[in-house]
Amino acid sequence: MLRDLAALALMIALGSFSGRAGAAENSPPGGANFKSFLAELWPDARAQGITRATFDLAFAGLAPDPRVIAATRGQAEYGKPVGAYIASIVSKARIEMGVRKAAEWAATLDAVEKKFGVDRWIVLAIWGIESSYGGDRDRWDVIRSLATLAAARYRDPYFRDELLAALRILQEGHVAREQMLGSWAGALGQPQFMPSNFFAYAVDFSGDGRRDIWMNVPDVLASTAHYMQQHGWQAGAGWGFEVAVPKGFDYRRSRASFRDWAGLGMRRADGGAFPATGDAILFFPSGAAGPAFLASGNFVAIKRYNNSDAYALAVGHLADRMRGLGAIRAAWPRDDRQLSRAERIALQKKLAELGYPVQDFAGRIDFDLRDAIRDVQVKFAMLPDGHPTAALLDRLGARPRE
Repeated sequence: MLRDLAALALMIALGSFSGRAGAAENSPPGGANFKSFLAELWPDARAQGITRATFDLAFAGLAPDPRVIAATRGQAEYGKPVGAYIASIVSKARIEMGVRKAAEWAATLDAVEKKFGVDRWIVLAIWGIESSYGGDRDRWDVIRSLATLAAARYRDPYFRDELLAALRILQEGHVAREQMLGSWAGALGQPQFMPSNFFAYAVDFSGDGRRDIWMNVPDVLASTAHYMQQHGWQAGAGWGFEVAVPKGFDYRRSRASFRDWAGLGMRRADGGAFPATGDAILFFPSGAAGPAFLASGNFVAIKRYNNSDAYALAVGHLADRMRGLGAIRAAWPRDDRQLSRAERIALQKKLAELGYPVQDFAGRIDFDLRDAIRDVQVKFAMLPDGHPTAALLDRLGARPRE
């Protein structure tokens, strides 16, 4: 499931897939329609250098998979309390396994860190979440999954383009057809790259002449680090940390330098020192009643891997726990009811109606939207913590389409 979320994020990106719009309304195409889709696809595949032999091999005996469309309607990251989500990911077993993997691959991680500048613990955390450090085995036929989504015109043309990229992977011999397995959304290998990201970010770090994100651990680690480097990771800086908010704090304040945050009375929950340089955003994943974090630009970089605040927080926290830091100190609210995807989209649409800039209508609440929420909360005399709630939806009169 977590790997599927990562795949989803790569799509959600900004109109392509990091922020796409609503849930699937299409149904899997029938046999005749599917054949028609393949006939329409062939000229584009041929134009990209796909031979007829590769095309026929890819789709031999293939029929749409109804489970794939069903999977688009139930993303676990929506609605689940953040504390429960974090606890399920940052488990004792995953922490301990990550520490063992860090020791086992120390030399490789040294080299990866030196070349790409990405914190090894972040790379390990992503590896652990996406594929249990390579222990998970994919079960979905990637070609079938992508073809099902593309033929259904789900978030078209994103999946159609990914399907063509997957055919290129086969054409160039990066993996055999029977090994073309991944998530329901088409993500591949231990880092769960979408096919287009394979071409953009996969690295041959072992020097064997192949970019093997399926079985070659050095390639997996380096490819993950390369992705993060190319999406804005700043070497030598952390992702952020938990903070204690001082009494009398003005919750309308969301952005400042670390120096200014310290001057405002903000303190690290672990008692550590603030970075001497850099900026951070104040983030309440479950509202002001729960834990508070100062998130740096590297937190945003993690979201480029999976455009989810909860996912990015889980990656950062797992990395911290593996490096020996403590658990989140503040208690998560017992009544932490996160908005559903439909509710988030309704909120986005209402904010857009009110004149606030909204990048997409995919249900992703970015930090700019949290600032817009703060502004609306002030107008309603609500605590302006930037956290979207059902109460705010009611005050706005936003009606979700479930």
